[in-house]
Amino acid sequence: MTRAHLPAAAQRRPTVALLLGLALAFCLAVLSIQSSFFAAPGAPGRRLDLDADDVRELAGFQSRVQQCVASRGLGLTAHIIDHCKLVLKFPEGTNSTWYNAQFKIFEPLEYKYDVCETILLWEQYRNMTTVLTREYLDVRPDGWLDYAAKRIAQLGADKCYNHTLCDELLSILLPAKPPFHPRQFATCAVVGNSGDLLKTEFGQEIDAHDAVFRDNEAPVNKKYAKHVGLKRDFRLVVRGAARNMASILKGSSDEALIIKSLTHKEINAVIKELPNPVYLFQGIVLRRGAKGTGMKSIELALSMCDIVDMYGFTVDPGYTEWTRYFSAPRKGHNPLQGRAYYQLLECLGVIRIHSPMRAQRVEDWSDIPSKEEIRRAHTIAFRLKKHETGQLAELGPFSNCKVWGTVDPDYGPVSGTSDMSETRKNSNYSKWELLPFEKLRREAQEHHIQMGGVSLYKMDGNKLDDLVCVRHQRSSS
Repeated sequence: MTRAHLPAAAQRRPTVALLLGLALAFCLAVLSIQSSFFAAPGAPGRRLDLDADDVRELAGFQSRVQQCVASRGLGLTAHIIDHCKLVLKFPEGTNSTWYNAQFKIFEPLEYKYDVCETILLWEQYRNMTTVLTREYLDVRPDGWLDYAAKRIAQLGADKCYNHTLCDELLSILLPAKPPFHPRQFATCAVVGNSGDLLKTEFGQEIDAHDAVFRDNEAPVNKKYAKHVGLKRDFRLVVRGAARNMASILKGSSDEALIIKSLTHKEINAVIKELPNPVYLFQGIVLRRGAKGTGMKSIELALSMCDIVDMYGFTVDPGYTEWTRYFSAPRKGHNPLQGRAYYQLLECLGVIRIHSPMRAQRVEDWSDIPSKEEIRRAHTIAFRLKKHETGQLAELGPFSNCKVWGTVDPDYGPVSGTSDMSETRKNSNYSKWELLPFEKLRREAQEHHIQMGGVSLYKMDGNKLDDLVCVRHQRSSS
């Protein structure tokens, strides 16, 4: 990731006491201004759906996020706009060295975020499925005709007019129902490819997690073991890397491969020879400039894990080039934007960032808002969102279900095709699909029961109100 040089003065953080005083003063000013929005009912253009106590509590939460960024952001500062919105800024004098050739501009040094929407979005991922399934295609309107065609390269048509052909092309990596479940693992490590990993010895720490997620071609071997560990559970890859999946997965028959975008005949041919589980990621924004594989790895991990620890994403200041721990530097995604967003996610309790810049390695997360503070902020943000859209809030996690469908609990086959190699047929590639419910972690079982066995999927990217929701119940006969 590209380093941005920081002046020495920029690295001197204000004292917590001073910051707290300034944050509280600003929040009170914001509150007094916003209170006027509901002080005079019926006034034109005024928002009547906000409760003063809710705004006050969200403003207090914003000040906690502001303090967290100041404490953990390595030069980043948060500037509050209102009860939901803030701006993360890099210090004045930061040298933005990342040039966007498409728009012919250097990467900006400040980024505006809606904290309320961010909390709601990432909480959704904790309850969702992020793997493409047969039930999703069956329930989504025109799922097979339109959406399936977008997941198949070299189809020769923009729609699946030939349902049988598209089914054949997807069956090798299309489970009937979700193979993975929310809360399936307690702790997970998402390991990026940054060259900064060579400055660390996180290997044993990474391997101590219940599951480890890696990206693309990142090697796992004794050469890099002390830096990145040896544990291999999940790997998210772009289509280009998927072409090399046989060599990537060599040495592990259990590591599950999740392809980020598309499949096609050549990829399918490779899958048929592998003993590993292979699936397609679901919920990606297709045909657009997507965010990096690392961000999607976090989405994937959050849909299965209680705690997500992030390593090797180079979120620290000072980079001059995009580095990888196993190869020469190369061009990549916007590092400043990524660093700012990851820092926001840490201060919202979504991830925990591990970095060589935090050299003391003290497991102290006290400057991050508590789970109860985050839960309260989520509850209020959810209520305000429903008021804004005129929806009922009583539906809980199902209030954003745009499409409902029902399938039988025993519905559908496991992924695979009749022409798979004997290696794949005789392997344990479908172990996640066939995992008995009683073998799930207790927290995963409880979550499944609380959700009534309903599976949640994204319909299109990162919208809040576009879920496809699938019930699992037997039809009455």
